[in-house]
Amino acid sequence: MQNRPVTAGIGSAFSRGTILALARILLVLPMLAFVAGCSTWSLFGGDKDEVLPDEPAEKLYNEGVYYLNEKHDPKGAAKKFEEVDRQHPYSEWARKSLLMSAFSYYDAKNYDESINAAKRYISLHPGTPDAAYAMYLVGASYFDQIPDVSRDQGRTEKAMAALEEVIRKFPDSEYAASARRKIEGARDQLAAKEMTIGRYYEDRKNFIGAINRFKVVVTRYQTTRHVEEALMRLTECYLTLGIVAEAQTAAAVLGHNFPDSPWYKDAYRMVKGQGYEPQEDSGSWISQAFRAFRKIGLG
Repeated sequence: MQNRPVTAGIGSAFSRGTILALARILLVLPMLAFVAGCSTWSLFGGDKDEVLPDEPAEKLYNEGVYYLNEKHDPKGAAKKFEEVDRQHPYSEWARKSLLMSAFSYYDAKNYDESINAAKRYISLHPGTPDAAYAMYLVGASYFDQIPDVSRDQGRTEKAMAALEEVIRKFPDSEYAASARRKIEGARDQLAAKEMTIGRYYEDRKNFIGAINRFKVVVTRYQTTRHVEEALMRLTECYLTLGIVAEAQTAAAVLGHNFPDSPWYKDAYRMVKGQGYEPQEDSGSWISQAFRAFRKIGLG
């Protein structure tokens, strides 16, 4: 604003709008001074507030460990570790504390917070040895939230994806073996989901829908315990539809791979009851699925 001579009082030197603007500034300044508090002087001559010093990073970290191990308070521990990151964001203690907060939240079964902290660690420190553990925590957090087979299995699929990434990126790490075991558990859960839906369709005489679900188990989840029942159910559905060759193949493949299975006894009895024998057709999708699986296994 340009300087002007005052000739007839304030009203003649400043417009009404300028006066109102100045009044607003004078009202705002005390609030800004109050908010700034610890770093600025009050507009009205108040004393400067005392600035509390940051606590040493090592002290905060050790307090977090104490909360975790001695007080058995993982949530309290996570808060201490987060405080290290807040007060000393570029220190080595902050890096360690970020991983410890991810573990603490996992220990407290606060899985979403554990996933967030672990993913943040991976994005900030992807090349460190502890990145493998952070990635494993993501998968374990999803795995521990796997729901009942009657519910959506989105978290099961996320668990598998995260755990497979551990194996792919850190195959020689100590977490790879545990990741493989959890993956098998997740695969079994997904197979169980398909079997549940398949049985539902079969009970309601929707045999094509049931076959499609049992087919998923046979083609994708052959290492799970559900494949034996899936082959028996395929025998049952194909016989009901009059597709005898596929029923014979399902029973034959079941008997060849699981000769002592009670599911094979059921399948064999059904095929014989219709006047047929279990007999494999090499052109059947069932035979092809098992050949492909054996080839992958040998490879």
